Amino acid sequence: MSGSVPAKRCPDRPNTAPARRAGIVAYLIAIAAMPGAVFGVLRYDPVAFTPRSAESFEHRADGGHAGGALSMAAGEYVSVSSQADTEAADLARERGELATQPDAELAELTQIYVDRGLTEDLAREVAQQLTERDAFAAHARDELSISSVTTARPLQAALASAATFTAGAALPLIAV
Repeated sequence: MSGSVPAKRCPDRPNTAPARRAGIVAYLIAIAAMPGAVFGVLRYDPVAFTPRSAESFEHRADGGHAGGALSMAAGEYVSVSSQADTEAADLARERGELATQPDAELAELTQIYVDRGLTEDLAREVAQQLTERDAFAAHARDELSISSVTTARPLQAALASAATFTAGAALPLIAV
């Protein structure tokens, strides 16, 4: 089969792709980073250049593990918060455009449906009905691709990132 088939999205299920992406990235970073931390920095005292005691090693490995998880969570939170801020700005701009130029916005929504394969008449009818029902929701969903199930969720992404970093970092620690 040539080309890709767009994924079907169930409208009542949240979009978990950002959290899954955050989790996968954190897991892979943990697997890559922890062996270096465990065998390099944590194994030897940087001042005396001598091996650390086993107890000191375990405490430092646990600290590296926790620090890595917190670092991944903080980074993901900031990244996804930026996405949420962008979405909020887009929604505010759209609300303003709906208030100041409703006819242009109706034409824009109609064109979106024509581009998706509806006839001009049917597209205009759909756009009018959706505009009458909730113009802002229709534009947010169909023009901006933002809905309550696809909106950025910084806390969810941060928790997923921390949890999967923890799981990924456990693998090299178990091997030690």
